[in-house]
Amino acid sequence: MLRGLFASVIRPPYVWLRDGTTNLLFERRLGVRTSGTIGLEELGISAEDRQEYKPIGWFTLRRILPPNTVTANDVFLDVGCGMGRAVLMAAAEYPFRRVIGVELSTRLVKIAQHNLDCCRAQLWCKDVVVVNADAVNYEIPDDATIVFMYNPVRGATFAAVVQNLLDSYDRSPRMLRIIYANPTEEAILLSTGRVRTIRRLRGFRPGREWSRSNSCRMYVVQPAAHAAGA
Repeated sequence: MLRGLFASVIRPPYVWLRDGTTNLLFERRLGVRTSGTIGLEELGISAEDRQEYKPIGWFTLRRILPPNTVTANDVFLDVGCGMGRAVLMAAAEYPFRRVIGVELSTRLVKIAQHNLDCCRAQLWCKDVVVVNADAVNYEIPDDATIVFMYNPVRGATFAAVVQNLLDSYDRSPRMLRIIYANPTEEAILLSTGRVRTIRRLRGFRPGREWSRSNSCRMYVVQPAAHAAGA
């Protein structure tokens, strides 16, 4: 009963207020569009383990990744970047050497690219690209040091992306951090024995499921020898 009351009474005005504030403070100021939810069928990429488009909160990245923990040698990769909100935040607020977004939907890639073109002069990092590719087949750049995912895929598809990350690390061992928002498949990530949780950001929304969707984790990748000895 309480869950139904929350879904029908509390959530709608909260979402309306949140989206309105986001539009006023960020999107109008930057001249971009990243808000809204778009289903997979509308995007033409409906498939098992894929997730609908929904943007990360504007403050989430800064909360989980303080700017003073990033250097000019770091490279940011957003797997499933959608309209590019996290890509914009990373390029605008951090001294990254390079920022990359990867997105399967051609429609979303075009919007993300337009958003970048609209505010590129305001970005701290000038080397920013959005790649139209399937994350399962995308080879993680061996200089990527921070990989961000806002629950873009699940199940076997998520496991394949995680393996791509580990393969990149093994080709070029380095400090590699993974930021996973709305970590529905965290068990798959932890089961590799190759990551260690170093930061947790709890969600502040009412209700367990909605709170989890607003939560975030940061992990650091460890050598394969560590997993073998665990």
